[in-house]
Amino acid sequence: MIMSTLPKTWIFDLDGTIVKHNGYKTDGEDTLLEGAKEYLDAIPSEDFILILTSRTEEYRELTLNFLKEHKLRFDSILFNMPMGERILVNDRKPSGIDMSFGWNLKRDNFELPEIERKL
Repeated sequence: MIMSTLPKTWIFDLDGTIVKHNGYKTDGEDTLLEGAKEYLDAIPSEDFILILTSRTEEYRELTLNFLKEHKLRFDSILFNMPMGERILVNDRKPSGIDMSFGWNLKRDNFELPEIERKL
């Protein structure tokens, strides 16, 4: 996949994407998925990382402590998101650059495509 060199906004779901789905409930704690931290760490520092989760405020402190303990990079996190689909709507630049991409990962399996940045 080839993208521009412009700074990007990354939007990640938390459960089943970065951590084991509902591990904080079934196992009593979160489990980081293999490759998630490395991928987040490789995102350029000028990019913005937003994490979305359906977790309620009840789990905010537990979740933030886990993210901090594992030094997972993110800029913002939103709790209480609806459990349904996440829909992103964006425009296409006049130059033809698509301004949005999306991937659906197999639950609890962090595998994203390699990204090459070009103008």
